[in-house]
Amino acid sequence: MIQTIPDLFYTALERDYSDALAHRTGGVWTCLSHREIQARVERLALALDARGLVRGDRVAVLSENRPEWAVADYACAAMGIVTVPVYPTLNLPQTAHILHHSGSRWIFCSTPDQLAKVLELWPGLPDLEAAVLMAGDVPAGCPRPVLAWADLAAEGQAQEDRRPEVRARAAQIRPEDLLTLIYTSGTTGDPKGVMLTHGNLTANIRLGLEAMEVVPGQRCLSILPMSHIFERMGGHYTMFHAGVSIYYAESLQTVARDLEEVRPQILLAVPRIFEKFYAKVREQVNAGGLPRRLVFHWITALGARMAQYRYRDLPLPLPLRLAAAVCDLLVFRKVRARLGGRINMCAVGGAAIHPRILEFFWGAGIPLFEGYGMTETSPLLTLSRKGDMCPGSVGRPILDTWAGRPFLRIGEDGEILVQGPTIMGGYWRNPEATAEAIDAEGWFHTGDIGEMDAAGRVRITDRKKEIICTSGGKNVAPQPLENALRADKYIEQAIVIGEGRNFISALIVPNFANLRLWADYRKVPYTSDADLAGRPEAVAKVMRRVERINARFSNYERVKKIALLDAELTPDSGLLTPSLKVRRRAVDEAFRDRIDALYGG
Repeated sequence: MIQTIPDLFYTALERDYSDALAHRTGGVWTCLSHREIQARVERLALALDARGLVRGDRVAVLSENRPEWAVADYACAAMGIVTVPVYPTLNLPQTAHILHHSGSRWIFCSTPDQLAKVLELWPGLPDLEAAVLMAGDVPAGCPRPVLAWADLAAEGQAQEDRRPEVRARAAQIRPEDLLTLIYTSGTTGDPKGVMLTHGNLTANIRLGLEAMEVVPGQRCLSILPMSHIFERMGGHYTMFHAGVSIYYAESLQTVARDLEEVRPQILLAVPRIFEKFYAKVREQVNAGGLPRRLVFHWITALGARMAQYRYRDLPLPLPLRLAAAVCDLLVFRKVRARLGGRINMCAVGGAAIHPRILEFFWGAGIPLFEGYGMTETSPLLTLSRKGDMCPGSVGRPILDTWAGRPFLRIGEDGEILVQGPTIMGGYWRNPEATAEAIDAEGWFHTGDIGEMDAAGRVRITDRKKEIICTSGGKNVAPQPLENALRADKYIEQAIVIGEGRNFISALIVPNFANLRLWADYRKVPYTSDADLAGRPEAVAKVMRRVERINARFSNYERVKKIALLDAELTPDSGLLTPSLKVRRRAVDEAFRDRIDALYGG
């Protein structure tokens, strides 16, 4: 049984695929075999050792997904060095906080642009001793000690006869040893460093594989950042351990092309990716005129019926099988082809996904399995299983009991509480936050409000700290309302407002492709998306869509007024975290005038 990441690594090396890892450079996919990965990991480990890095040191990785990320991670794990992932999209103050707070001695940088960020911050980082540039040339006359990846690898290769020592050193790593510090996205305040051990991650990997059907020899396209715990545990460690070849998407902009070229069977993603895919399909349908829209409506209705059988892994009745063949010919076969044509499992996490999106993809023969977890829990807590899909839930806990107590339970105030082998050791250098998160009885407080049905399936209703309390004393959970709004074809993003106010309002980013089609049809004049968002006719159109959604909610939960924004919220704007969660405080500050105007201020 694997108990450490080196255990996992060397067990995986019992296989030898020619494409254990693959990446695309210069228009060509380059593959690495298990043997080549082993050599690179062991040589890098020897070079780090020779350079004076010791067990317990922190080494940061500031990089997009690429084989060097994986090699650096496994090399550090083998030597007992603690990796500190840093999102390459973070701004300078956030990057500086992570590097300074973690006390990182070294940092791996993917490109000269990422290195330039570190060089700018270096004077304020007293613990940082050296940087390694994975690709590109080290700047001439660089004022700091910067090594080229190739040079460091050559230093390790010069010690080729010592490679067996790496495996011997790796065997000394214990499950309780610290593996990584992962800094949370920080929707409020500075990110906190989550301390995860080798045992935390390997327990999560084992339990996750017990719940999933992963067949060796398949391919996975890696599209989520490896700095995120979901991809690190699922797309990185779990896939490598399970014998799945990992292909790194060249970038988010090339995912569509990469899917068609790689033709993966497995995909890990956040709901936003499937929402945008579905929106693109709807956009193409809407542009095709009334007959196409009517056919698509008929097909999606049939797809929803097919999904109800597929959720439970039941065969379709004959009439539905015949209809399914027609749906497949007209739409669903094309949908699968755009995802590579071979997808048999999509693991979805990070946020709730609307049941309508689930129905569409399951109807198309693309199974989406929802999971739930967080960085502090390594991350997986619950997972939907084959034959036990229930839209609106995030599946059953990955473990029933631990040490004679439930692995997961619902607290008296509705908060989800967990304890067990996957729970973090605490927050790095932050005992106060640790004591707040883990109580005296060892229960980790997730901060999520939820419920459990009779079958043991968990449903998340909202974040405890995000519950809106109106001036009338009513508590409103924003996420169900925002999820319902986002499912509308005219709405791309929605942020519900109302804390301390006398009614609920919303900031909405329209789906401009569909809104432009409507405006052209209605002959509403506009010169740009920003101009269209300010048109009273457009606001009224979107508000009518909101009112249809309002009918599903209680009166005090309904959105009474909206403001249309003219640009999508992104991590670059500072309004979303790297994992696409809304920074509500930042949104309130950025749009304070718009919000005040909704309330007559």
